[in-house]
Amino acid sequence: MRIILQRVSEASVRIENEVHGQIDHGFLILVGIEHQDEKNDVDWLIQKINGLRVFTDQEGKMNHSIQDVNGSILLISQFTLFASTKKGNRPSYIQAARPEVAIPLYNYFTEELKKHTRLKVETGIFGADMKVSLINDGPVTISIDSKNRE
Repeated sequence: MRIILQRVSEASVRIENEVHGQIDHGFLILVGIEHQDEKNDVDWLIQKINGLRVFTDQEGKMNHSIQDVNGSILLISQFTLFASTKKGNRPSYIQAARPEVAIPLYNYFTEELKKHTRLKVETGIFGADMKVSLINDGPVTISIDSKNRE
């Protein structure tokens, strides 16, 4: 499982011209799920997200977690995080999990994120055509892959 985490001052997702999810300061998280991902990948990522110290303290150093600043999270499914561009100019998404695997894991991610962070968690809709807007704060953008834990 792979995420792109962006520290934002605000973010929103629109589906069919309607705002579906919106947050103030916190994290916009794009999540890609591959075939072999399991619940333990989600659990590890949530622990990492919860403890990641990327919010500034009073001295301007990144010492605070999302918990410390009572931030919010906008979680968006993003199968293109597993795009392969090795051959030609048209990306292949063969590594991305099929919906029957990805949807239950995405739903599990959402529910466990709400339970373990106790923060406001908004989402898009899996597989929908979404328009995501954000103001990246910093900018801070971090890529985390659950298969690279060491």
